[in-house]
Amino acid sequence: MMAPEQWIAEHKIPVGAVMAAVVDVVRKHGLGFFDAITDIVGFCADGLTMLLLDIPPLLLVVAATAGAWFLRRSPALVALVALGLLFIINQGYWNETMATLSLILFSTIFCMAIGVPLGIACAHRPRLARALQPFLDLMQTLPTFVYLIPTLILFGLGTVPGMISTIIFAVPAPIRMTQMGIARVPRSLIEAGEAFGATGRQILWKIELPAALPMIQAGLTQCIMLSLSMVVIAALVGAGGLGVPVVRALNTVQVDAGFESGFVIVLLAIMLDRVCRPKDSAS
Repeated sequence: MMAPEQWIAEHKIPVGAVMAAVVDVVRKHGLGFFDAITDIVGFCADGLTMLLLDIPPLLLVVAATAGAWFLRRSPALVALVALGLLFIINQGYWNETMATLSLILFSTIFCMAIGVPLGIACAHRPRLARALQPFLDLMQTLPTFVYLIPTLILFGLGTVPGMISTIIFAVPAPIRMTQMGIARVPRSLIEAGEAFGATGRQILWKIELPAALPMIQAGLTQCIMLSLSMVVIAALVGAGGLGVPVVRALNTVQVDAGFESGFVIVLLAIMLDRVCRPKDSAS
């Protein structure tokens, strides 16, 4: 007599086979579309990297320091940005850092462009929020190597599959933080706007979004940090940046290079976090 667990194992649900078939169909019928996306996104990302590399490093350090002062008016933050960038130059990782900044910038722009409108829609439509919840959980809990495989098949080696995987991993953060920010707007503020005859669009732009701005900024910070956490994984599919020396050090067991590149990633994360976090929580 067949054991129950043996019967269950022999009647395997073809989850992997179905997903492989879906990817094959999408690739077969959308090859031109994915090639166009690869060319456009790759051109923009590589172009921004080249632009950053064309600027003299010390001039870019001065510009970043001035920007930090303009945004925060914090001498401690200005010193952190200046010393941090000079340290990156000293360690010889300037080119890789610029490539990583390009990847993070484009990934964050796409994530916020998708996440903020979806978060607003979820806050206003609870059914949509409930429908998206399983997908958002899946995007953040599914191992990144799993959806790195189909993106590699669809977009080929290079920056684009790393960026797409980064967007998939990071976009739930701005969706959820925007939804929370809009949902927590005091009802009294909305009722006051309605009493003065404000339209739904006016309430959104003049009441809800300003009140939810700290949460949206927190979502932006989380998005940047999640994008940075994907730097090493993106390097495995041909994306440049600080993940390349980390992977190289791992393959050759170079402790010094691994610590240097890893510390540069941490330093870059700290600088971006301090600059982009909401003002009321900035140190």
